Amino acid sequence: MHDHDHPGTILPDIDLRVRALESLLVEKGYVDPAALDRLVETYETRIGPRNGARVVSRAWTDPQYRAWLLDDGTAAIASLGYSGRGGEHMVVLENTPSVHNLVVCTLCSCYPWPVLGLPPVWYKSAPYRSKAVVDPRGVLAEFGLALSPEVEIRVWDSNSELRYLVLPMRPEGTEGWDADRLATLVTRDSMIGVGLPLSPGAAAPPEAA
Repeated sequence: MHDHDHPGTILPDIDLRVRALESLLVEKGYVDPAALDRLVETYETRIGPRNGARVVSRAWTDPQYRAWLLDDGTAAIASLGYSGRGGEHMVVLENTPSVHNLVVCTLCSCYPWPVLGLPPVWYKSAPYRSKAVVDPRGVLAEFGLALSPEVEIRVWDSNSELRYLVLPMRPEGTEGWDADRLATLVTRDSMIGVGLPLSPGAAAPPEAA
């Protein structure tokens, strides 16, 4: 049984309604804009895709950790300090040259918050939730990802008790990169399965120590 709301509107309507509700709550004094900004920033950075990126880059550079992650995703992810609501039971799905994994929640919006932060609006939309199952290759095409016909696409349906994280393939041309630098290539979409990691040339330069 899912434990979330079941949004059924298309993406633009959801975005407009959220903005209208936020404005109303701020106007009535029920919500402090600064506190709301801090909450969003927390989920976008500290409790967000950066966490998942660190998990992926660790797996790319540490074969033992990668094996543990694929065998017991919950424990391996928790060992890096990422756990809590939405991450109690995690399964990690490895992409290979012949298999590409795609994650969806067909009934609502179950999502691994500790490693990916807030779910994107499109993930909660009815079109994505339905089309990902019946036409996953078409969904990927809409995100600009065209896979070879020989690549098998596996669709995984998250629920309130089990969440999935995709382990994308490490980009070519990153030999010698450390985990911190590799993490800059890992995108949220690549960990859901609707995208790929950035290419080395597209990554932001590493921050100075």
